[in-house]
Amino acid sequence: MQSLSTPSPIKSLIRPRSRVTRVSPNKLVLQCIYNSDSVSFQNGVGLNRADWQSSCAILASKVVAQQQPIDKSGSGGDADGVADHVAAVNGHKTSVDLNLVPIEKATSNPNSNTSIKPHQPQKPLTITDLCPAPMHGSQLRVAYQGVPGAYSEAAAGKAYPNCEAIPCDQFEVAFQAVELWIADRAVLPVENSLGGSIHRNYDLLLRHRLHIVGEVQLPVHHCLLALPGVRKEYVKRVISHPQALAQCELTLTKLGLQAAREAVDDTAGAAEYIAANNLRDTAAIASARAAELYGMQILADGIQDDSSNVTRFVMLAREPIIPRMDRPFKTSIVFAHDKGTSVLFKVLSAFAFRNISLTKIESRPHRNRPIRLVDDANVGTAKHFEYMFYVDFEASMAEVRAQNALAEVQEFTSFLRVLGSYPMDMTPWCPSIGDDDEKNPF
Repeated sequence: MQSLSTPSPIKSLIRPRSRVTRVSPNKLVLQCIYNSDSVSFQNGVGLNRADWQSSCAILASKVVAQQQPIDKSGSGGDADGVADHVAAVNGHKTSVDLNLVPIEKATSNPNSNTSIKPHQPQKPLTITDLCPAPMHGSQLRVAYQGVPGAYSEAAAGKAYPNCEAIPCDQFEVAFQAVELWIADRAVLPVENSLGGSIHRNYDLLLRHRLHIVGEVQLPVHHCLLALPGVRKEYVKRVISHPQALAQCELTLTKLGLQAAREAVDDTAGAAEYIAANNLRDTAAIASARAAELYGMQILADGIQDDSSNVTRFVMLAREPIIPRMDRPFKTSIVFAHDKGTSVLFKVLSAFAFRNISLTKIESRPHRNRPIRLVDDANVGTAKHFEYMFYVDFEASMAEVRAQNALAEVQEFTSFLRVLGSYPMDMTPWCPSIGDDDEKNPF
């Protein structure tokens, strides 16, 4: 199966309330909000497409781990047991029934000199056939938040070279663009080495049913941009993304700028705003590519306070990829418990016992139940904050130790969801050019 096209029932469920603005012959800016409902398949494979695809990936990971075919009869084998268990981790149990048509025997037509040839035996469908190749045989459309020249656009190009990058005005729009088949992938930031986590995207990962299929780490190289002919002494205001302003605060002070700082939605958008409004008293913190796109000059290059400034992006898709064991993999999960943080140690011990390294743990408020109240007749009422915990660990879901770890985690949690099992970014470390102490004059 080469690709999965949008079935007609899905089209009937999509209710667009959007506006797609074409800014150039090859660029689309998405400014839209869509609503879509879950789609139930006629053969009863799963509650919706995402759950069905999650089950496919889990089954395939077991194939890779055991190097043996899955028993189609479902008669209680080890593969079926693990598949049912992990499907339950994501919310329910599923059973895959392809309802294959039996092969007819050869028959002869008495009124004809020819005979009807029997159907040639065909190779049974596998999980690999159900999961399309990443490229789909055509150029990928990759959604990112921001305008051309943003660091997210550079991350999209690094993750998927020669892709068609689609700018979106909000993170939410980038998620929905993939869900509604406007884009094939989304590349969105989740954390920065200096500024920390991008909490908005962690919340959206739980709200939407997209799968993490990869990660890319991009060194951030900030520049101070202004209109041609403007000198640093004339700058009265510096605008950029809040994290970019924070990452360059010390350097801006060393430059002697007596300018107010003002936050905007994104770095490249700041450069675009200055160029569009001919603001000669305002500078922007953005990339060198943004200066080229919007006709700006670079007043100072490499102004980030720390050369080890890297932003981690995740690649999102409608379908999960099949976990493998031939290269380093990372798995992202989110979990919660009715009793709050009291079980956190038990959950973490499930990974420590199996020598699985955790690369990140992030807590976010439990939106459905932010506060837990415990009444004491003698003392009063205790109020505890409730949290969702996001964890990244270095192991593939194709590994038995990862499957066993999640099986133990499930015993201590009331909610557990696998966001994705994907290859780690293993590109060599290459800091931004000109950011070391010898080349940086500041």
